Amino acid sequence: MKLKPYWNNFWAVVRARWYFRKATVLGPRARVWGRPSVQNQGIMQIGERLRLVSTITPCELVSGPQGRLEIGDGVFINYGCSIAASQFVCIGANSLIGTYAILMDNDFHAVDPDQRNQQSPSAPIILEENVWLGARVTVLKGVTIGRDSVIGAGSVVTRDIPPGCLAAGVPARVIRQIKQKENDHES
Repeated sequence: MKLKPYWNNFWAVVRARWYFRKATVLGPRARVWGRPSVQNQGIMQIGERLRLVSTITPCELVSGPQGRLEIGDGVFINYGCSIAASQFVCIGANSLIGTYAILMDNDFHAVDPDQRNQQSPSAPIILEENVWLGARVTVLKGVTIGRDSVIGAGSVVTRDIPPGCLAAGVPARVIRQIKQKENDHES
């Protein structure tokens, strides 16, 4: 028997309530498909209309003891993503996160061989509104990606990306400015 779309959405909403039961805030109409791994030891705020696909490979969302993970309204997160907040990770409204993307605000170890068992300091990751991360994008600690920007698949973002840009590469560099809407030119 084939389920109708209404029932698919109904169960996706129920799944979201179950998997985000320990979230600090869960907005209405959040939906989850599949089985994500969600761990909240700090603060986790999920906006309304989140769409989280965790079917082929589970998504991991972690907020550590002093961590704060904020996901805005209308965000789409595809399967296989890892998002970890030791300090602060913010994903702006209407952002799109491609498959296997990684956002971690901490390296979880020092580079110096004598200090490898010590955790390095964290630095916030901020994705402003309407950011699109392609498949397998890695965003390192201390990075802000400006609103309406696009990061090409497989890129490693090591420094801030200005608003309205297309960036790609390892490390990610701005390739070009994305065409601005006509309304933006009038203001």
